[in-house]
Amino acid sequence: MLPLSELLKLKRWNTPTIYNGWEQITQRPRTSGFNIEETKDFMPESGPMIGYAVTVTIKPSTPGANPNAWAEYRKYIASIPGPKIIVMQDLDKPNVIGSFWGEVSANTHRTLGCVGVIVDGAIRDLDEMKSAGFKALARRLCVGHAYAAPISWGEPVEVFGTKVNPGDLIHADKHGFLIIPEEDQPRILEASLFMDNNECDTVINAALAFEFTDEQINIAEGMNQAATVFNNAAVAALGREGEWK
Repeated sequence: MLPLSELLKLKRWNTPTIYNGWEQITQRPRTSGFNIEETKDFMPESGPMIGYAVTVTIKPSTPGANPNAWAEYRKYIASIPGPKIIVMQDLDKPNVIGSFWGEVSANTHRTLGCVGVIVDGAIRDLDEMKSAGFKALARRLCVGHAYAAPISWGEPVEVFGTKVNPGDLIHADKHGFLIIPEEDQPRILEASLFMDNNECDTVINAALAFEFTDEQINIAEGMNQAATVFNNAAVAALGREGEWK
């Protein structure tokens, strides 16, 4: 596991920036390790989240068979070091029957060391979840919870077209989520910072080129000439100058 200090530094950057660093150091295909289907970040104002995956399945359309599921599940969550991101597969997909997530679940999981959830089903109590400081990437909102309860946990799941294993390190924000493989974790911060600086020092700098005043003067003169032609045409056709001077 990475030190918390590195996780906090990685959290300062958006997920595309982390991806840019990751693709430079990984031996895995650059077309893997992130959501294939669209996600929706219901708390984009809270910025990115990073943590280790705790995997769970639910099926809100059907009452659970295990009467001790909740107690066993909470004990399991509490036994895992954080920060944790719940990665939850809704077995009712593509239907949405009910939500596991709301005010109570958000506050409970926050207390148990979780920073957010990625669920391919729904959430509810959106304002209350925001108030709890619990981030959520989901498919949609819904009204009720139906029979939402944990069915299984600690096993691989598939969410938004991507397989996630327990303990995977995940970086997520409004763009989606990225799984950072264990072998790439030691260099991910260094690589992401380098690539961000590299862009600013080279291609973005060249694209903006604010210091090249001769070119900017030529552009301004061209705009002045175009504005004159614009106004002359407006006067000739309609008897009044247009908006551009």
